[in-house]
Amino acid sequence: MIRLASSSVTRAALLREAGIAFIQESVDFDEESVVATSPKNFVYLATVGKFEANIKAFGYEDYPLLVADTVVAAHGKILRKAKSVEDARDILLLQSGSVVSIITSMIFQSRKMKIIDISKTDYIFKKFDLSDMQSYLASDEWRGKAGACMVEGFCKKYIKEVKGFESTAMGLNTDLLKTYLLNKENNW
Repeated sequence: MIRLASSSVTRAALLREAGIAFIQESVDFDEESVVATSPKNFVYLATVGKFEANIKAFGYEDYPLLVADTVVAAHGKILRKAKSVEDARDILLLQSGSVVSIITSMIFQSRKMKIIDISKTDYIFKKFDLSDMQSYLASDEWRGKAGACMVEGFCKKYIKEVKGFESTAMGLNTDLLKTYLLNKENNW
């Protein structure tokens, strides 16, 4: 059993699908305080901040601690959560017909091991149909989502090619995590 220090429904679903037992509870960390020079640097620093806040609140002695953060980037720019429909439109237009990188960082800490990982999945998108994009924007489904969309939602039908793990793009590299946690020899 591990402690997932994240309120993400998607990360919880990924752990369930991977067969990893967990409890889910976390304390907040203000990602707006992170100053970074690149998307990869940002996601790592945000994960470290979350780790430090949650290790202080929970430790890792009773349950190993798992924290993660994900960032969406296109053209070298971090695509945060849109603050308005206009912002969402601009973010989506930046992704349309482009390579979009989804970078996930995680830190796992138990008494016997520590895993720090930064993984990237690239999506090559076709041009978005503008009327379809307008309907999506009107639906408000983009709210609260980094990059204003999810690859399992609106963006799915525009995917030309994927390079990397789907779990990374969804917020947690469970492919890597399973290698360590489900291997009986590691006894974490």
